[in-house]
This record gives sequence, C-alpha cells and structure tokens, in this order.
Amino acid sequence: MRNVLVSVIALALYTLGTVVFATSDKALLYGGAGQGRVIFDGRLHASKGLVCKDCHSSIFDTKKKALMTMDDHFKAVACFTCHDGAKVFNDCEKCHRRF
Repeated sequence: MRNVLVSVIALALYTLGTVVFATSDKALLYGGAGQGRVIFDGRLHASKGLVCKDCHSSIFDTKKKALMTMDDHFKAVACFTCHDGAKVFNDCEKCHRRF
C-alpha cells in the first residue's frame, strides 16, 4: 500500500512539474524547461559508490529545490561539478528526456 501511495504522489508531482524526492533507491525529476525533463537517478549514483553526503551539502543545499541556468551548464557548479565531460559525461540527452 505504501508503494502505491508513493507512486501516486510521485506521479502527481511529476504531472505538476515539481521536484520529486530522491534517495539511493529513488529518482528525482525536474522540469528541465524546453529541453525536456531532467532526471536524477539516486540508484544509478549509489551504484557508482556515491552516498547523499558526497554532494549534500558541499555541492547542493539539502532543500528540495534545484534551480540551474543555462550558464551553469558551462561552470563547475551543481551537477557540473562532476558532470564536466572529463570526470563524468555531460551529454544533454543523458539527463534531459522528453517523457
């Protein structure tokens, strides 16, 4: 029953275009503007040996909010601290998806 409730809440938030929560076994969705929604997959990051505190709060605040500009995509901030094309991929299509 709990999984059904979580799925319903996640779907409702997804439909509204707001952020859903992420943990090492869940995903986080962002609006992504015109390029398509952005997904942060906590499971994928955990499978690479990362834990939440690796990025929170040194790179990201712990609030459930992400606000990035197009300019941020070319700086060593937020996701691009690691996803810089050298350390980790930075291909648009791997994060931005049209659902």
